[in-house]
Amino acid sequence: MYEGPVQDLIDELGQLPGIGPKSAQRIAFHILAADPDDIRRLADVLRLVKEKVRFCDICFNVAEDEQCRICRDARRDPTVICVVEEAKDVVAVERTREFRGRYHVLGGAISPIDGIGPNELRIRELCQRLADGTVQEVIIATDPNLEGEATATYLSRLLIPMGVKVSRLASGLPVGGDLEYADEVTLGRAFEGRRYVDA
Repeated sequence: MYEGPVQDLIDELGQLPGIGPKSAQRIAFHILAADPDDIRRLADVLRLVKEKVRFCDICFNVAEDEQCRICRDARRDPTVICVVEEAKDVVAVERTREFRGRYHVLGGAISPIDGIGPNELRIRELCQRLADGTVQEVIIATDPNLEGEATATYLSRLLIPMGVKVSRLASGLPVGGDLEYADEVTLGRAFEGRRYVDA
């Protein structure tokens, strides 16, 4: 334990996701040793993010205006929506340059252990977006873990009766991976999602 502001800084840093006590202590001491101008810039950026960044009124991606740049882009296909858990997932999908539709950010995944049910996610807003019949397909791109699978199953059962095509991202073996290191679920998914080879 340290005294006063140093311990307060370590405690606050430890509240951040993925930062354990050792990492919090390392970051705190880095901040102590850093140039005051660097720390001032960091503080200014943190303040600016909290003041200016918000969530898009349509898809709930991060935005500086009422709508994010993707929702404002008239070249994007309005008939396809990719549903993701978090705004950072939008960036991951965009990096592939394979998807030209629009997004819907749920704000998490169903996790009863953490007290997150369907009502805590932006599922109602997704259904409202589908109400006018413009959207023809919903691609569910939740994480391939227990919570992501539960969310995908819930969404599929909810959306299929609404008359939209529902698809799920394929999952399986990573490129460059070895079969011997793949777990049973991943290997099973690879078999389910296999594609036939044309001659």
